[in-house]
Amino acid sequence: MRFSLIAFSLFTLTLFSFNLPSGETKRPGDWFFIADKNVGFAVDRDVIHFGNWKDDVRQLKLKITDGPLKMYKMKIHFDNGSVQDVELRNRFAQGSESRVIDLDGGLRHLTKIEFWYETKGFLRGRSRVAVWGRN
Repeated sequence: MRFSLIAFSLFTLTLFSFNLPSGETKRPGDWFFIADKNVGFAVDRDVIHFGNWKDDVRQLKLKITDGPLKMYKMKIHFDNGSVQDVELRNRFAQGSESRVIDLDGGLRHLTKIEFWYETKGFLRGRSRVAVWGRN
């Protein structure tokens, strides 16, 4: 009887913890996924729009997967109309990350990120740029 009660309690806790909205499960200071974009050989500029995304962030970083990428710069657009220019000028290997990018003004709400890159000369000519944030 006691074992059944304990097992039921653990099952219930596990069930409810997986059904919480993502905003309630992350802890302050943890990195969390924001958005991603598959980039290809034919384009050298892309934009990630955030639409109804609700979280504010203090820091960003990029994770590059599915292929290498040469990133030149990015522009981070905020909800108040201001823009932060970030020079990256880095050749990212597949599976690597950018440096941590501190946002001007502290905790900010993003509307979009523009970035300029190059995949020419890489075997597959495709990569994936994932944006991660921390508040």
